[in-house]
Amino acid sequence: MQNNRKKAGRPQKAEDKRTKKIDVRFTEAEYRTIAELEETLGISKTELVRERLLHGARLTILNARELAAGLDKIGTELGRSGNNINQLARYANTLNKQSVLSSQVMDEFNRLFAGHVDRQSELTVVLRKILRALGR
Repeated sequence: MQNNRKKAGRPQKAEDKRTKKIDVRFTEAEYRTIAELEETLGISKTELVRERLLHGARLTILNARELAAGLDKIGTELGRSGNNINQLARYANTLNKQSVLSSQVMDEFNRLFAGHVDRQSELTVVLRKILRALGR
């Protein structure tokens, strides 16, 4: 007699089913470190160990909170430098209208501003690389 009842529950995984288990023992200090990483990174201990062991060379597990805080600081500094540049440019324009702006000062400003633009472009490239790496 055939049993044609549908099975309840989650469907069976066809491929790559994890059937093997490895037991590992840690010292109290090692375990605390792993538990802290679990809490900080928001992933399970199992996933943390699996990723570090199997993909450690090509995958870097990072703290998203620290990354966001660092990017926030960078954004704040860029905003401040932009404000300073605007203030200097405004003052330079005022001096230029009064015909008291030195050409040497203007050349130095242009040199420094070009350097700032170069650093900002480099930062943009690095941030795009980070975002691409996070997308993997």
